[in-house]
Amino acid sequence: MSRFLQISNHTLFYYYLASNLTYLVMLIIALQTSAAHQRQLESIRFGWIKESPLAPPVTILAPAHNEEKSIRIAVRNLLDLDYPELEVIVINDGSADRTLEELREEFRLRRVRAVYIQQAASAPVRSLYRSDVDPRLLVIDKEPGGSKADAVNAGLNAATSPYVCVVDADSVLERDALLRIMVPVLADPKRVVGVGGIVRVLNGSEIEGGRLRRVRLPRKSIEVIQVVEYLRAFLIGREAWARGNMLMIISGAFGLFRTDLVRAIGGYRSRAIGEDFDLVVRLHRHLREKGVDYCIQFVPDPVCWTEVPSDLRSLARQRSRWQKGMLDVLLPNRDMLFRPRYGRIGCLALPYLWLFELLAPVIELGGIVTIALAAWFGVLSREFFLQFLIFGYAFATVISIGSVLQEELTYKRYSDWQDVVRLVSYCFFEHFPYRQLHMIWRLQGLWQYMRGDVVWKPMKRRGLQSASPG
Repeated sequence: MSRFLQISNHTLFYYYLASNLTYLVMLIIALQTSAAHQRQLESIRFGWIKESPLAPPVTILAPAHNEEKSIRIAVRNLLDLDYPELEVIVINDGSADRTLEELREEFRLRRVRAVYIQQAASAPVRSLYRSDVDPRLLVIDKEPGGSKADAVNAGLNAATSPYVCVVDADSVLERDALLRIMVPVLADPKRVVGVGGIVRVLNGSEIEGGRLRRVRLPRKSIEVIQVVEYLRAFLIGREAWARGNMLMIISGAFGLFRTDLVRAIGGYRSRAIGEDFDLVVRLHRHLREKGVDYCIQFVPDPVCWTEVPSDLRSLARQRSRWQKGMLDVLLPNRDMLFRPRYGRIGCLALPYLWLFELLAPVIELGGIVTIALAAWFGVLSREFFLQFLIFGYAFATVISIGSVLQEELTYKRYSDWQDVVRLVSYCFFEHFPYRQLHMIWRLQGLWQYMRGDVVWKPMKRRGLQSASPG
């Protein structure tokens, strides 16, 4: 028994060591990539792109379900984005509230007859509406499809631009968001097939007229910890994976894709739990099998702000759903593992996701149990426990602090020094006790998926404040 516990504990130690060393390498790559991106921005004049007739048209797809409180401001903000040729398609996904009525009143919608070819599967469309206030706005009223993927597919069928940008109706895009996310496309239009934008935490910031007026940290601890999570995930994780052309997820809150390629793979998988992750993996598979030279990029500029859960129950549901979504994507694509035809995606990116993301809560739970048993039987080495704390806790904390410092050295969105101090201090609490709670939620997600519980459960949200009718 003691021999088994020693082997288990040392295995856990090396697992944490490998995980943290991997993140350290990603931090170094991300710092280099971010510095190169800043140098590139110095030579870009966004005003030229804004006025250029050569910029390819973009269609924004904004699925909305029961968004009556914020839909007016959200759509007005999308129409106010700086971009030369823009189309906005709002998909009312069977809302049971006044979402469609709010749109009708604000934008004077009129019903239109238009050719609608259902290339991507979605629930039946009831009606199409065009705005008399701004003809760039098209509203699709459809039957509820039960998923965001189903709603986006309906918008994809109606899109007329070579690029589609998928956004959440309750997110706030900065005015130059489209200009910035199109920079990689304009630099290499033949290879770049998708671009992910960075998503930041909106909670606590000041909003005026639906626009971000001042960036502040949230007051609730549960929200501040999520700020650290988002900074680490985007400024380190996605920045580094994109550098190696191995970006496996583009956030559903803000992502841009080539329309023809999304249609070529049948659009979003309507039953996908994590539709954003699923789409990118299927794009990688499709393009690798076709032998196409392509690239999926990431833009680290602060461009999209979204509301995160502010209570434990909603956060638990979100993280459980994310874990279910990961299993729902990795399981059917397991045949890509270690296959030469899928290159670095099959040999590096997917194995990492299996070992250090999907199975992480199972391994962590097993480690906690074996350490507790080792302490109970008196075989827990004090030297081992000290090493475990250093590499499993302190090292991970340093990585989180690194992501915060990268934010402050590069983008400086949190200008108040008190906010920066709070951010750094919360890095010490992220891995205990928050990490253990996160582990439990992810285990719940795996268990729910295995027993067939894939229902999308609602989360409590405050939403953007709706403007009064114009």
